[in-house]
Amino acid sequence: MDLNKLKEEQLKLAKKVIINDKFEKIETIAGVDQTFLNEDIISGIVVCNYKDLKSIEKKSAVVKAKFPYISGFLSYREIPAILEAYNKLDNKPDVLLVDGNGILHPRRIGMASHVGILLNTATIGVAKSLIGGEKKGKTIYMEKEARGYELVSREHARPIYISPGHEVSLKTSLEIVKKCIKFPHKLPEPLHLAHRHANKIKGSLEKG
Repeated sequence: MDLNKLKEEQLKLAKKVIINDKFEKIETIAGVDQTFLNEDIISGIVVCNYKDLKSIEKKSAVVKAKFPYISGFLSYREIPAILEAYNKLDNKPDVLLVDGNGILHPRRIGMASHVGILLNTATIGVAKSLIGGEKKGKTIYMEKEARGYELVSREHARPIYISPGHEVSLKTSLEIVKKCIKFPHKLPEPLHLAHRHANKIKGSLEKG
């Protein structure tokens, strides 16, 4: 595993990222989240109606981990499972929320951006922790570029960090995530449902 080569690849991919709203309207939105069982990565994806956030379709994939956990290279570990789950969908979403960062990443290519390029679809990163950057108010800057927002989505909860992945602007990323917050959940509803779905698959596998 040559991390320098992977860094070069990430920098090339980062140049392909589009931070403009490329969709005309949003009718469906999905969330994708991963959990782990021994060496298996379990990816759960849930597509919702954007208007009422009701679930339309759920799919999952279980893929053997072939790459270790290394900060900044999460996509190389989890993307194979995400792609497999996504490709099973009958209803491809207009926007995909990814449990991870978009351009809020040292090389501007977090998992949400990487997934967006590979799937050629609009993606938004929703992370539970901050990988780096400088906070000014609620905006997070990296290399003097505004790359994300801190959002306290529920009173007394730890913040989540929103960043555009691909084919969506910074401002719209925040607006979409805010619209998808459904009390009492901290995460946007499609991601909350995807998290539950992935854990349900894990539970059934554990029972064997």
